[in-house]
Amino acid sequence: MELEVRHLRALCAIADAGSLHKAARQLGVSQPSLTTQLRRIERALDGELFLRERTGCRPTPFGRSVLGRARPLLDGMAALVAEARAMASGPRLRLGSTASRALPGWLRRLHRRWPDTETSLFVDVSPNALLRMVASGQLDVAFVHEVEGSPLRVPPGLELRVLVEREPQFVSMSPDHPAARRGVVDLQDLAGDRWTVDPSVDGEWDGLRRVFAAAGLDPPVLHADYHTASSLIVSGEAVAPCQPTSGPRADMAIRPLAGDPLAVRLLLATRPGEHPEAFEDLRAAYLEAAHTSPAYRAWLRRHASPLLAAS
Repeated sequence: MELEVRHLRALCAIADAGSLHKAARQLGVSQPSLTTQLRRIERALDGELFLRERTGCRPTPFGRSVLGRARPLLDGMAALVAEARAMASGPRLRLGSTASRALPGWLRRLHRRWPDTETSLFVDVSPNALLRMVASGQLDVAFVHEVEGSPLRVPPGLELRVLVEREPQFVSMSPDHPAARRGVVDLQDLAGDRWTVDPSVDGEWDGLRRVFAAAGLDPPVLHADYHTASSLIVSGEAVAPCQPTSGPRADMAIRPLAGDPLAVRLLLATRPGEHPEAFEDLRAAYLEAAHTSPAYRAWLRRHASPLLAAS
């Protein structure tokens, strides 16, 4: 078996995700298929690359050595492809982002600013993956969040601009939930609920687990992607953390948590000195989204946030 770029990409995905399950989701393959591929790679290299543990996978010393050679090769290939495509086409701006209600307003402002520039958007649940794509030249800018207490792995050579230093995370629930009658919800009010979280989102489960531990709670947790989580919430089967800019829905209640125990930092990543206008347009789009969310607007008023005066 000869190693190919896809094999190196699989090894790096497993190392970055920390588990075969998460890596398989990111690569768009099944976990059994990725496990079989890893075994073939290890046989070809005649050595064990990862230790399989109950909590996931971690590289062996031999695996770290292989990964140290694989990453520069992948980065170089990605940069080559990106540069070739850029030369073959006209001016373009490649955006990356985790999910955000600010995205439509951001794209609208960028299109207005650069009407002759082709703008593409790549959305991913993993901020760390988006940062690597900027570093390797696959993206020009990336709008990402960093869960409080779970620092991002920032590749060297990136410039980070802080959009919001601490954005509180709210909680979403069925409108029939007893806590939905309150303007602000205490975690203890949700002690008997099932929570749903997407484990593939960098830092989200770790952040929630720390908050539960600090509050002395150990609720049942359902691991699900965004769309499944929405169905569980609407049906009253679970509650979940959510962005404060989440729009009002008749079938879902969005409420802040007392004391704001969950928070993220919002960042824009670029290569040094590039695309300062993209940050300004993102800031305006975020403010627009913040002010159109009733729950967040009320929170901003209660906390006398400077965002109120910045619109």
